[in-house]
Amino acid sequence: QVQLVESGGGLVQAGGSLRLSCAASGSFFSMGWYRQAPGKQRELVAVKVSGGSTNYAEFVKGRFTLSRDNAKNTVYLQMTTLKPEDTAVYNCYARGWNGMEYWGKGTLVTVSS
Repeated sequence: QVQLVESGGGLVQAGGSLRLSCAASGSFFSMGWYRQAPGKQRELVAVKVSGGSTNYAEFVKGRFTLSRDNAKNTVYLQMTTLKPEDTAVYNCYARGWNGMEYWGKGTLVTVSS
């Protein structure tokens, strides 16, 4: 059974930093993060294809960095210069080599002004 275990969320002041981690139970074609703020639809944050490029949302370019450790089947989202509008539940995402999609349970990031 596929498992995506997230960690690293929490409360931080505006301008601060946090690092999210997502450990997967296997190897995936792509991994990354989406987020959902209260009252809003879920949106892409960043996704990286194995051995390939990373797709970032415009609103995080220059502030967030997605990295992937294939040996550990883990992705990291380093978030800097956080803003109150970054407050959301961040869900780890993985797409299998067969096209199946998987989601983590989510970790809450709260940025105070």
